[in-house]
Amino acid sequence: MAEAERIIGTPDIPDAEGADGAESQQSSQDTDRADGTGGGRGRKKILVLLVVAVLAYLLDLVSKMVVVAKLEHEEPIEIFGDWLKLDAIRNAGAAFGFGEAFTVIFTVIAAGVIVVIARLARKLYSLPWAIALGLLLGGALGNLTDRIFRAPGVFEGAVVDFIAPAHFAVFNLADSAIVCGGILIVILSFKGLDPDGTVHKD
Repeated sequence: MAEAERIIGTPDIPDAEGADGAESQQSSQDTDRADGTGGGRGRKKILVLLVVAVLAYLLDLVSKMVVVAKLEHEEPIEIFGDWLKLDAIRNAGAAFGFGEAFTVIFTVIAAGVIVVIARLARKLYSLPWAIALGLLLGGALGNLTDRIFRAPGVFEGAVVDFIAPAHFAVFNLADSAIVCGGILIVILSFKGLDPDGTVHKD
């Protein structure tokens, strides 16, 4: 029997350590998928960012088209008496009418925000961050579209604002998206949640 085994040879059997290593690697991959650090989950978060951005952008774009067609050069429409009105104005400044002398600078800043968000998206694994960045991206694109395509010229266009609360500046849905996204980012930062999904405590 021993002679036969010597001639034929014994079959190759994976050693216990190799089997354990394969199981450990598979377990690590399953954990990555479960906690959101896998590539698939990252792509899903980017998809959420894009969906939120597109929705915010389209809502802003459509609302401005309606305002320009129906409200511009007309009397303000009262929603809640003097507390809230719809009043179409053209704003050459930043959000809420600030800095009208720096239209080109604000255009460059908006474009820079879009580039930064695109870079952050590559390591995005957090759903709240995806929503926050999507709101920022949609709002920035909404106002940047006005800067590029509206009068008086390319990169100097005036943004269409129309939401006019009492004792406050007139703004639009893009401004609202930017503010909401910014507030959410501040909250996430205070909670120690990073865009890559990790949580840190100072």
